Amino acid sequence: MSATVWLPTAYMGPVSYYCKLYACGEACVDGWEHYVKQTYRNRCVIASPHGPQALTVPIERNDPSHTAVRDIRLSNHGNWHHLHWQALVTAYDASPYFEYYADDLRRVLDRPYTHLLDLNEALRETICELIGLHPAVRLTDCYEACPDGLDCRQLISPKAKQPDPTFRPAPYYQVFRQRHGFLPDLSIVDLLFNMGPESLLTLRDSCAAPTE
Repeated sequence: MSATVWLPTAYMGPVSYYCKLYACGEACVDGWEHYVKQTYRNRCVIASPHGPQALTVPIERNDPSHTAVRDIRLSNHGNWHHLHWQALVTAYDASPYFEYYADDLRRVLDRPYTHLLDLNEALRETICELIGLHPAVRLTDCYEACPDGLDCRQLISPKAKQPDPTFRPAPYYQVFRQRHGFLPDLSIVDLLFNMGPESLLTLRDSCAAPTE
């Protein structure tokens, strides 16, 4: 993988996102790109008892597609903090490590953030600390091209049209695997709650060198 990778902001991003943080020399999180709707920037996917479940953070609707990510403001519509937490409890209360990490994540989710980028960065920092992952992360101070790096701003997306050549999802224990089979590339919290301190090994085993 390239020494430098450019990433979008992500709300409890997928395993593939954290694989980039694991393998890169430096990660540049772009707060200046135009916000893209229906992506991991404001949503994540967890494994519920009924299968994959998307959790979406509501944002203010002032034409977000022409707004820089750093200016996207959170909306308090629908009591989403409570709904997201209840969804996490329902999905992971029976997982091996939920009780060890739940309080740390809930403290972040309960804080009254104004901007999406601040919420996402606080969650990323907390999750990295819980996993034992210490990437070199830089928030960009302008929109940057990356001629010598790996641009994942559109690659890590539920709308991506091409497979990720640097990600090879390694299977791991999931609470509802017997019911739904292994669900790859869910939110990092799925890996954290199910594998705990072994999450780093799964990230290592999920990194793949891009083919020529």
